[in-house]
Amino acid sequence: MSLKSILFAGLLAAAPGLAAAHVVVEDPYAVVSSAMAQSGAAFMSIHNHNDSDEVVIGASSDVAERVELHTHIQTDEGVMRMVELEEGIPMAADETVVLQRGGMHVMLLGLTRPLEQGDSFTLTLTFETSEPVTIEVPVDLERPVAQGGAAPQDNGEHDHD
Repeated sequence: MSLKSILFAGLLAAAPGLAAAHVVVEDPYAVVSSAMAQSGAAFMSIHNHNDSDEVVIGASSDVAERVELHTHIQTDEGVMRMVELEEGIPMAADETVVLQRGGMHVMLLGLTRPLEQGDSFTLTLTFETSEPVTIEVPVDLERPVAQGGAAPQDNGEHDHD
């Protein structure tokens, strides 16, 4: 091995993630609408610190049977519908995407346990090119509704595409 190769290997070992894609998740929280709820939602800010575009392509947690990326759209009849974002959540380079009530969010379907005030659970977000990010999500049932958003409703039925 040449001296140049040894120095380069040492540089990479000293700076792990130097060339790795980087995404930061901030201010996560989750809500459910009742103690008997079968679903819940998680909200957060996701910042793409990369020099290139990124896509949140999925999420997982042991607190739900299925975890999906969702948003709300308004139909031609003026009715708000929740739909799955099958293509994921795109983020431009150095952009922050806010997942909030009444907009994009992480949907927790088929809860495996009740989510109560003060609880928390682990959620892993997966990305097109960045490493997965695992976060601890606190349950905050009293968190105020974000500006312009509506609190999620859970009647056991969701209109999905």
